[in-house]
Amino acid sequence: MHTLISYIIKTKVSIIIPTFNNLEKLKQCIFSLQIQRYTEFEVWIIDGASTDGTIDFLKTLPSKFKFISEKDNGIYDAMNKGIDLAHGEWLYFMGADDKLFSNLTLFSIFYSKNFDDVKLIIGNVTYDGNQNFNSSFSSKLWIKNTLHHQSVFYKKILFKTRKYDTSFKVLSDYHFNLYLYNKKINHIKINETIAICGAEGISKNYDWNLYREDIRLKIKNSNTLFIIFFWILGMSKYLFRKLNKKPASK
Repeated sequence: MHTLISYIIKTKVSIIIPTFNNLEKLKQCIFSLQIQRYTEFEVWIIDGASTDGTIDFLKTLPSKFKFISEKDNGIYDAMNKGIDLAHGEWLYFMGADDKLFSNLTLFSIFYSKNFDDVKLIIGNVTYDGNQNFNSSFSSKLWIKNTLHHQSVFYKKILFKTRKYDTSFKVLSDYHFNLYLYNKKINHIKINETIAICGAEGISKNYDWNLYREDIRLKIKNSNTLFIIFFWILGMSKYLFRKLNKKPASK
């Protein structure tokens, strides 16, 4: 029991990675965690019953890397499972195709730092080192998602009374972030690039389902007075993307 208590106290960060049949990219993601200079973290890989050798690979990892493998109801259901299993004070979510920016990423954020009064730590991300995304937690969230999921560390207590709404299949993290903004959650912005993100996530498809969720989550976090405005905004963004979509290369 003493060993378990000691472990929980020392676990500063829990990193949660949902994955399904994405072994090669998952290996790169895991490697970026294995080389971290900062060590007070655990990893929960939430696998959706992969059949590509993922389980055999996960069984070779050291005890810091824990996993479950079972069918789930989508990426946010997997994240919620990870939240329930995590011991860390802070939670961080990665896709299997993401990597931490450098081996000093966690060290530069958490070593000898005190974030007692803060519930969100917000940094930045890059896409393959070519395109930077500067996250912000401001009223701009009502227009578009300015808070990249891989740029944020969430204090676990934020998930005590609610988790990701699995009725949103693509934008549940955006829905949660907007909820936190409405609650005026205390946060800090740091000048750190946290992750190198894959460019093929589910929110990058830009089909109508994405914008329909965008409209619905804003209405859910606001009131009926803005229904028409959010429909016009969502339709405008969808049509803009559709009209400016690059033709597939032959």
